[in-house]
Amino acid sequence: MPRLISRFTTGLAATAAAAMLFTGHAAAEPQTVDWTSAAEQLRVVATGNRAAEQAIDRLLADPERLDAPGEVALPAQPFQIPAQSDIGRGGGAGVYGSGVALGIDGFRFGFFGGPGTIAPNQTGAKLEVIWLNLSSGRSGTEVLTEHNDIPVDTTIRSRAIDPGPGMTVAAIYGTMWHRWSVPVSEEHPDGFEYKLGTISFPSLGAVVN
Repeated sequence: MPRLISRFTTGLAATAAAAMLFTGHAAAEPQTVDWTSAAEQLRVVATGNRAAEQAIDRLLADPERLDAPGEVALPAQPFQIPAQSDIGRGGGAGVYGSGVALGIDGFRFGFFGGPGTIAPNQTGAKLEVIWLNLSSGRSGTEVLTEHNDIPVDTTIRSRAIDPGPGMTVAAIYGTMWHRWSVPVSEEHPDGFEYKLGTISFPSLGAVVN
């Protein structure tokens, strides 16, 4: 559930982060974000959540990937830094897909991409987003569970949430089931092969709501 960081010191940190991360000087100009600073602020939010801590630590351990253009997106736009996983798009470790901010039926975080298609049954997998509104200090984590198999759906999404107005940074991490069409056989009675993808490098993004 979204929560408001209420401690005075944490509030000051969020305010300072917002001032440091926003580099646009006029409303007509695109806003940009410093990804390292954004990840450091998400690491504070992740404290106590072991999976989130490990995910953000992986971001911070790879400064070259964080040295990417930081223009802030508007819903619906993909995250600026894509994820990598153990299966990737070519069946081996590599680029996997990206988070996405969606402005349909409310504000939602989602994920798209990866090999094959997203399996409708995600039992045993857990894909999560951790987010922080740099304007207000509001933050939270959500599990991405909403997916429709028909018609073909290329995203899996969180429930509708309210991050509040302003710039929000978010990272998506965890695991997700994919499937491929294969001939029906004893091994594949439903005509699909399934594989679990584990994100090794989270997808990081910033969006203005």
